[in-house]
Amino acid sequence: MKRFFSLLLLAGLLPAPRIWAQASEIPSAAPTQQSGMTQEQLGKKLIDQMIEALGGPAWFDRKDMVFEGRTATFFQGQPNGNLVEYQGWRRFPGSGKPEAERIGFKTDRGMIMPGKKIDVVQIYTADNAYEVTFKGRTTLPKDIVSEYQRRRNHSVESVVNQWIKAPGVMILAEGTSMVERRITDKVSVLSADNDAVTLELDATTHLPLRRTYKWRNPTFKDFDEEVETYDDYHTVQGLPTAYTVTRYHNGDMVNQRFYTKVTYNQDLSDDLFNPDNLLKKK
Repeated sequence: MKRFFSLLLLAGLLPAPRIWAQASEIPSAAPTQQSGMTQEQLGKKLIDQMIEALGGPAWFDRKDMVFEGRTATFFQGQPNGNLVEYQGWRRFPGSGKPEAERIGFKTDRGMIMPGKKIDVVQIYTADNAYEVTFKGRTTLPKDIVSEYQRRRNHSVESVVNQWIKAPGVMILAEGTSMVERRITDKVSVLSADNDAVTLELDATTHLPLRRTYKWRNPTFKDFDEEVETYDDYHTVQGLPTAYTVTRYHNGDMVNQRFYTKVTYNQDLSDDLFNPDNLLKKK
């Protein structure tokens, strides 16, 4: 059961051979003129528009987030029949403390006592991840920790807070594209060490609809593609929030999350993200 919950969010991540050029080899990296601006000037403008659409200063100042919802996993793009309710707590960089996240999986109490209980949580700290129960804690497998950290390092938050401020970064407008029949403005952020994140922003609202990055598979030595899409935006405490988040690995859907409730800035205790604090037996 522990292993089931540990692999829940990453089930179906089977590597498939795929060839992808280095970020510096992307043909569109050469500056072009569009609307009187270079490709880089337009790219920076698109990022600024995205930040403003997400909430501007209020988005930067988010301290934490509490959320509830359901998550489903897929294998080779097909649902595997598991739909799990969960509650989560997340701490943002704006808190002045290291980013952290806690996910508690809900199960039925039983026929005698109706309702839900949380017997297993996963805690993701700055440098590791753990599974915690009332019996103790265990460190999650390295592949799960690496996958989570890779997603966090390529998140929209990381792009805005770290990538675009780093020396040698390039921000390039890549033209337009379509995401779920919506026209988007495409912008790529390329780091000095040849890493890249591509964001596709709604051409009308400027909110992010899709984020894409690629990484070298250590087994097959080629590049795997990770995609995350954002849909069903709701404004919560002045902050537009995507209530549906879907992940794809090499074109196959692997996970989908549906939020049912979100709140921000709840002044979460550090104890929530301390893996040494065991759960109380229900």
